[in-house]
Amino acid sequence: MSQVDQSFTHKHLRDLARLRPTVRHDRKAIRNVNQVIEEHLTLGQRAADTVAHGMGSWRFIIIQSVLLVTWITLNIVAFIAHWDPYPFILLNLVMSFQAAYAAPIIMMSQNRQVHKDRIAAEHDYQINVTAEAEITTILQHLEYQDDLILQILHRMELEAMPLDEAATMRKKNAGIDDVAIGHGQKAQV
Repeated sequence: MSQVDQSFTHKHLRDLARLRPTVRHDRKAIRNVNQVIEEHLTLGQRAADTVAHGMGSWRFIIIQSVLLVTWITLNIVAFIAHWDPYPFILLNLVMSFQAAYAAPIIMMSQNRQVHKDRIAAEHDYQINVTAEAEITTILQHLEYQDDLILQILHRMELEAMPLDEAATMRKKNAGIDDVAIGHGQKAQV
């Protein structure tokens, strides 16, 4: 390779290196949204979540059902004095009292869960935007590499052309030499 070709190649490689896409990874660390929210809950909010979690379980339904059946059975059979006769007014009062307090507590817990879901959705959106930017950067870098590889292949083809022509010429000359030797003539080199 001549001095001019080497100088052109080095300049061309410097230009390619200058055009190379740069990648910056300066994004925020990913945080667990549930942990962040749990850290900021007040005592009342934690209590509401515990009550809602307990009241929304099979264990609560089974215990409450056993207590209701026992209450009704004891008042109907009357082994003990009837403290709440048939229309079970006291039982209705207890159940109304429970519902009056349970409903707002459960609603507070559900509202907090909706808020948590909204924050999680926003967090997912931010991660998706970041991932899209990263994918775009990777695709740009791959395009750059493809262009670079194509340029290198083109350059190799240009440099290999004279060698191919020389090899073809040598083959032609070798064929002529073989024919000449076969006829008893001296081969020319």
